[in-house]
Amino acid sequence: MPTAFEPYPAIDVRDGRVVRLRQGDYAQETRYGDDPLEFAQRYAEAGARWLHLVDLDAARAGGYTLAPLLQRIRQTTGLLVQTGGGVRSQDDVSAILDAGAQRVVVGSLAVRAPDIVAGWIETFGADRITVALDARKDAAGEWQLPVSGWTQASGVQLIPMLRRYADAGLRHLLCTDIERDGMLSGPNLDLYCLVRETAPQLALQASGGIRDIDDVRAARAAGCAGAVLGKALLDGRFDLRDALAEAGAC
Repeated sequence: MPTAFEPYPAIDVRDGRVVRLRQGDYAQETRYGDDPLEFAQRYAEAGARWLHLVDLDAARAGGYTLAPLLQRIRQTTGLLVQTGGGVRSQDDVSAILDAGAQRVVVGSLAVRAPDIVAGWIETFGADRITVALDARKDAAGEWQLPVSGWTQASGVQLIPMLRRYADAGLRHLLCTDIERDGMLSGPNLDLYCLVRETAPQLALQASGGIRDIDDVRAARAAGCAGAVLGKALLDGRFDLRDALAEAGAC
């Protein structure tokens, strides 16, 4: 079991609102509020250290738009923020870090252009980049990596990409089972065991399906270094303070 475990309360923003999608489907959206900063303040007051902030508009269209919100969150809450959506260039990474992010999450480009993202790991440092490899199992049982907000097939498989990034010095990996995202069906522990077996040196963040404190405990027991807490937290299925206490984070 890892010695440290970090819960990441998540705020997904679309059209300025806090929302959640089912399985990454933009047509299946649940709205939770019009003020993302209010949610961030609530999580900070509960004792969170980190926030996972996603620009859903940019994830599909490119061009990160949440820098002003990111700055307000940092100034008013003191939360450490990992954030992404639409990151396409080194200038994007620089701008997001300058706006106050602790880590920049790179998804689609990490799949399409791993050599470029590996260069960013070297340029900015392994603690400033989180690679998001979001996977969906195909009919043959292979884990594939869709891109562009999970709307396009890439033809790239998870396992070779894991090895590529492990060799490049990646430290922080976020891995989502797309089929479980927003479904409250429990995390895919088999997937996370596979990731840990393939690249045990990576600090793995579990994402997708977590529904209660038992799931948080199970992700930690599976060797994950953290867990992204989205829909279940927004739905009030458990208290963030309990997740932080379970993780030993407060």
